[in-house]
Amino acid sequence: MNLRTPTTVRKLQRALYTKAKAEPSFRFYSLWDKVYREDVLQEAWRRCRANGGSAGVDGVRVEDIETEGVEAWLGNLQEELRSKQYRPQPLVRVWIPKASGGERPLGIPTIRDRVVQTAMVLVIGPVFEADLLPQQYGFRPKLDAKLALRRVYYHVTELDRRDVIDADLSDYFNTIPHGPLMKCVARRISDRQILSVIKMWLQAPVTQGRCPKATTIAEARQTKRGTPQGGVISPLLSNLYFRRFVLAWQSLGAAEQTQGAIVNYADDFVICCPAGQGEAAMQWMRKLMDALGLTVNEKKTRLVRLPDERLDLLGYTVGRFYGKDGRPYIGTAPSKKAVQRVCRKIHEETSRRWTATSIEKRVAEINLILRGWCNYFDQGPVYRAYRLVRRYTERRFRRWLMAKHHKGRGTGYRQYSDEYLYETLGLYRPWLKSGSPP
Repeated sequence: MNLRTPTTVRKLQRALYTKAKAEPSFRFYSLWDKVYREDVLQEAWRRCRANGGSAGVDGVRVEDIETEGVEAWLGNLQEELRSKQYRPQPLVRVWIPKASGGERPLGIPTIRDRVVQTAMVLVIGPVFEADLLPQQYGFRPKLDAKLALRRVYYHVTELDRRDVIDADLSDYFNTIPHGPLMKCVARRISDRQILSVIKMWLQAPVTQGRCPKATTIAEARQTKRGTPQGGVISPLLSNLYFRRFVLAWQSLGAAEQTQGAIVNYADDFVICCPAGQGEAAMQWMRKLMDALGLTVNEKKTRLVRLPDERLDLLGYTVGRFYGKDGRPYIGTAPSKKAVQRVCRKIHEETSRRWTATSIEKRVAEINLILRGWCNYFDQGPVYRAYRLVRRYTERRFRRWLMAKHHKGRGTGYRQYSDEYLYETLGLYRPWLKSGSPP
């Protein structure tokens, strides 16, 4: 599927971004009609279809819409939006494991609501993109987690900011206060229908299942907090609210007093300070977060003094490493947890319950995991991490082959050589982009 944004939608986005950038105080008063434009809704549908995802509370899947007819379905949705009869449906509550342990709640909207949210982001995203700050790297065009990591590395090595606050907020997405967040939106947008629909999304109830009789909880309406993770618009709104913290840090004197530089990606952020300024920066951070109605997770927030200590950030470890000549340097490498996570995925894909599937399908699934992991973890000294992942994958895949063809007896080292795994079966081999395989 071609996901290139249509020319007409790109022109609309460029015009909105240019206007917002040129006039920082301008408020957009007529945007709703752009949300239900035919080309915008078609692009929103294409993006939602490409992202996949499960059905919402109504049980409607992408396949069901395609069977019904996409054009007719979009036409009905467009009319619903044009007549201002659109109302979001409840979210389905699911839980996913967190990398740091525990579970994270997701609120899954229906496909219909996801399409409308995507259309909304296509229209208002460029307006707020003009306002977001250089310190914010998450969910933005041409920015990603690796660029955030490089910025931290630059602060630590080039600007000698060795005191790093590794901050953690308690359930950031689910504790953003609705009132101040809506003020952030209304500062740029005065279109009442846009504001009304965003408020309805924020207050949407959640159900514990897709059954029509499932229990519905209006938690967000009662607490007036949270932007549900799982919604397409939530990343934009979370960025918009975190911008308030960065602005407060700069305008109230914290940046000048501590020389602390913020680097933010989604709900992760660090503050890099010169040696000796970390404690003062920590006090400023707590004070500002409290004023914003957010809670600092004191158990996970800490002051890291590089290079004597190490920092885990966005899957990488930042700290002291040693070169081939034994000389120490500050660098980045895949963290221990990142290696463990990819090994767990490989373990799952080589479970005995998949022995009925074809070898080609198993290889394709494993290769997808390994390529994605290696494409992200390609900065710094990666040799050791690549070797660990490669050896674990070889061992697990050999055992899977033995379970499939030999009833699980033996490790498979004699039966399946490295050449057979990589050259005959086409298993992806993690290795450096230059040089020989690890």
